[in-house]
Amino acid sequence: MGSGLKLIALDDEDLAVLSVHLQDAVVSVGDMAFQPGERRFVMLANRFDWESAVQKELAAEGAGAAAVVAALDLGPAGKAPSGCVRRRAGIRFEHVLGARVRGIDLKRKRDVLNLLLVTFEPTESPSGTVTFTFSGGGQLQLAVDCLEAGVEDLGPAWDAKGTPCHDQTA
Repeated sequence: MGSGLKLIALDDEDLAVLSVHLQDAVVSVGDMAFQPGERRFVMLANRFDWESAVQKELAAEGAGAAAVVAALDLGPAGKAPSGCVRRRAGIRFEHVLGARVRGIDLKRKRDVLNLLLVTFEPTESPSGTVTFTFSGGGQLQLAVDCLEAGVEDLGPAWDAKGTPCHDQTA
């Protein structure tokens, strides 16, 4: 049984890896919280497991389906999920000085956002701004003293309802 994803990011290169794993995660507005007293931002997301999807594609090309299934967590009732799965993930950023949103109504807690990209723009080293870019133009920005972030899967995978699709001509 796989143990799930667990990553930390301490610089912009680490954050780029974290961003790849979070691409196409879906997030409810109510599952995001800035904790100013602790200087922390936390988020729960249902991330699309791109690694499993790539493994499924390789298996279809003859790379060995048994190895792919063995690498996945078992779903409900012991049923192995397909290669296209989602996983609940906890995301945290430390040393956060402030948070702001653009194009996101924080009062609409049930709205679901599709995360496209997470980037870091340094200001005066090691400080900077972390930007979460969502489809539809919404953004969340965190002002940080320094970059320290983590992502951890919180449970087993479940079948994704579909595979995210991106316009290759853009």
